[in-house]
Amino acid sequence: MSTHAEPTGPTGPTGPTETTEPPSALLARAVVTALLAHGVRDVVVAPGSRNAPLSFAVHDAATAGLLRLHTRVDERSAAFLALGLTRAGARAAVVCTSGTAVANLHPAVLEAAHSGQPLVVVTADRPARLRGTDANQTTDQVGIFGALVATHDLAGPDDVPVLDDPWGPVHLDVQLDDPLLPAAPWRPGVVPGERPARVRPAGVDRIPLGPRTVVVAGDDAGPPARQLAERAGWPLLAEPSSGSRTGTHALRCYRLLLDTDLARSVERVVVVGHPTLSRPVMRLLGRDDVEVWATPGRGAWPARPYRVDRPLGGGRFELVDPAAPVGPGAADPAAEAAAGPVRTAWLEAWLEADRAVARRLDALVAAEPGLTAYAVAGAVVRATPPGGLLVVGPSNPVRDLDLMQTGFGVGARRLVAANRGLAGIDGMVSTAIGAALGRPHSTRAIALLGDVTFLHDSNGLVLGPDEPRPDLTLVVVNDDGGSIFATLEQGAPEHADRFERLFGTPHGVDLAALCAATRTPHWRVESLPELEQALASPAGGIEVVEVRVPRQDRREVDARIRGLAAD
Repeated sequence: MSTHAEPTGPTGPTGPTETTEPPSALLARAVVTALLAHGVRDVVVAPGSRNAPLSFAVHDAATAGLLRLHTRVDERSAAFLALGLTRAGARAAVVCTSGTAVANLHPAVLEAAHSGQPLVVVTADRPARLRGTDANQTTDQVGIFGALVATHDLAGPDDVPVLDDPWGPVHLDVQLDDPLLPAAPWRPGVVPGERPARVRPAGVDRIPLGPRTVVVAGDDAGPPARQLAERAGWPLLAEPSSGSRTGTHALRCYRLLLDTDLARSVERVVVVGHPTLSRPVMRLLGRDDVEVWATPGRGAWPARPYRVDRPLGGGRFELVDPAAPVGPGAADPAAEAAAGPVRTAWLEAWLEADRAVARRLDALVAAEPGLTAYAVAGAVVRATPPGGLLVVGPSNPVRDLDLMQTGFGVGARRLVAANRGLAGIDGMVSTAIGAALGRPHSTRAIALLGDVTFLHDSNGLVLGPDEPRPDLTLVVVNDDGGSIFATLEQGAPEHADRFERLFGTPHGVDLAALCAATRTPHWRVESLPELEQALASPAGGIEVVEVRVPRQDRREVDARIRGLAAD
């Protein structure tokens, strides 16, 4: 590629001086211009030499006030920070150097692919002439994330695509040749674009009333699931991160009720979003005597893992009464919505059972000696105000929250965010920081994490002195190991001789000392009043509240909770 010239030098007495810029700088600036045109306003950079042209271009755009720059020393944390920003509604990109740095982005990219998050990944690469050689830090980066992610191989500015897909990640692999330093700072004359609207597919699904139906709302189902349940008078089984767990029809203890005679009378299930938390829900969806209507999954693999009798569209529903006259005006969605939530005998039976089991659950949790993980989850729910942000980690924390989260009013919606695309423990500290930074307005932000999840991304606490820092309370439920496995098959007594080494994995880490190493404020609380006080009085910035809970009795406590709906 020939060298281009553009006016980028300092202004002198006779106006701007023209400086000849190397091709690497021009390509990097074209990439950043494309990001800005696509509405990207946050860029996370991990340091490296090969990505220096990109780093300089991002810095120049940040200096011009066109975007917010973040830097992280660990590529995996950098990618999850960008993913957290994206989950909260920002448009973010992550930039790294070549080689193993790219592979470290893979967990976050996979999560974005399977949850349909529009993360932009920009990786520096060696020029084509060095590919297939043993040049330092050179590997096959084109398509490194597999067929699930669209990859663009960029050799020059003309190769930079228009970014227009808001439903999944995109990978820009940028060939950068020496020299890697720009000749002069860049003064971008860019008009930032708008973030693409994430429009759900068009079309309306007509769903008849009649069969005894429940609505299952998985991750990112959104308001349509709640609206459908309320207009039809159906119970709503909504996971915490569904965005549907508000209003009058959401059940708190649905997981416990699914093993009762009430659930055995279900004739139809309407599925919206990506349900992942509950084996009872999956058993319900796998029953031969239940008809399943489902919207497609939003991630890279939209097919459902269970039989779907009636595929639905994108989440716009119209109810049809088979007994009503057919013709113009037979179904009016606007009139249905204006009429308010519908109450039916079918719904009331579920609500009554839910209230009864919830009272038993609260009594059981209150009677337990000391703090339990369930009590911690309940305290976190109560501390999250309307409009607040709650980021919840995988394994037990999200399931504990599922049982302890009471239904919020429609006008009191909280954003509950979780990485449920692949439900991994990777990068949750960075995801929470990114989500807190990505909120469009200042709000209370809390994250509920297990100790192993926290340790897995303790690098997320490594922030430089100039980095943007949100007000975020990380509540770490520390039971010294992996208690989720105690509730599964491998936690049965016959495996006790091997359980601790293979699954319990006690670590004995002093979290206070770990936090001190990154100058992160840390509090360890021993009682529910102490926890409630810590949550009510955040110190500002990023802080860690560690809550010690026992692990040895987790399996027994969970068994008693599952039995609460037996009557």
